[in-house]
Amino acid sequence: MILPPSMLGMLGGGQLARFFVIAAHEMGYRVMVLDPDKNSPAGLLADVHLCAAYDDQAALDRMAQECVAVTTEFENVPASTLSALAQSVPVHPAASAVAICQHRISEKGFLRDNGFPHAPYAEINAEADIPEDNAGLYPGILKVARFGYDGKGQARVSNREEAAAAFRNFKGEQCVLEKMLALDYEVSVVLARDAAGNVKAFPVAENIHRNGILDISIVPARGSAEVREQAQALARGVAAKLNYVGTLGVEFFVCNGSLYVNEMAPRPHNSGHYTIDACVTDQFEQQIRALCGLPLGDTRLHSPAVMVNLLGDIWRDGEPEWEVLFEQLDLKLHLYGKHEARPGRKMGHFTVIGEHAEEVVAHAMSARRRIKVEG
Repeated sequence: MILPPSMLGMLGGGQLARFFVIAAHEMGYRVMVLDPDKNSPAGLLADVHLCAAYDDQAALDRMAQECVAVTTEFENVPASTLSALAQSVPVHPAASAVAICQHRISEKGFLRDNGFPHAPYAEINAEADIPEDNAGLYPGILKVARFGYDGKGQARVSNREEAAAAFRNFKGEQCVLEKMLALDYEVSVVLARDAAGNVKAFPVAENIHRNGILDISIVPARGSAEVREQAQALARGVAAKLNYVGTLGVEFFVCNGSLYVNEMAPRPHNSGHYTIDACVTDQFEQQIRALCGLPLGDTRLHSPAVMVNLLGDIWRDGEPEWEVLFEQLDLKLHLYGKHEARPGRKMGHFTVIGEHAEEVVAHAMSARRRIKVEG
């Protein structure tokens, strides 16, 4: 076991890393954050902030020398950086798992090769690869293979002509064309897996998106118990096939009662933020436990919860009226300390908890309206 007050390394300095730093400090650990943004939310709280690029050799050498274990907050850290650090210090999740999750073609191939249900798709390396109208993939979504998130690098297309135009708009980057499915709703599972293969999964979240960005997570998900059980089983299977160590998020489409894996995130997940206020152990403490070889914590839900994302849009008329949220006693507000509010940028979230699921949903939606979240 890696015990406090050891120094842990974090690649990335956004809100997920910030929550990691908070959890690590509460457990007695110190944290070194590597992030090129001098205003990074995690860097402002970390014991050490290495303000450098993810491939900066001097920064990586220092992290390898001073940290006893290293993890990441997002999948776009170069896998080569993880591999380089792993020569000197334990790194979880491994570069091999992150490399699969950070590239949509690798991700789809992993799902296909391991028999996990997924939407029909085509790999697009050049415009000539774009399927004809009768290929059964339209209407579809064209997604860039790398660096797409929160709806960025995606375009809905109804035929080959539109797909070709979108591909050109993406500057000919490698893409995936994925058939759009008729959704009942979407769910996600956040779990943690340790080096011995032990898994603890959190309750299934039902997710509602707006403009490609997660808007609301409702826990427990309101679908059938069968869907919830199947989602957890599939997520456990994904983690096992990846030989994953750490916290993992797996998103699913539910279509006619059947589940299809949408995406995998090799890190804590936005839809798992409810765990901070509604579970015995939250996803960030679990990330630390898996990284440090500690027993995984209890993932039990102690109350129904609804998480609502707060984007930079609500700063359009100046500072939001936070008092309307603080007046609601069943609501927990979390702001990320980001330097600048921009439309579509995740600036914080709130979670409403309570005894009765229907009341929790109603109270969360009321607070969402009062703070002037659009849509």
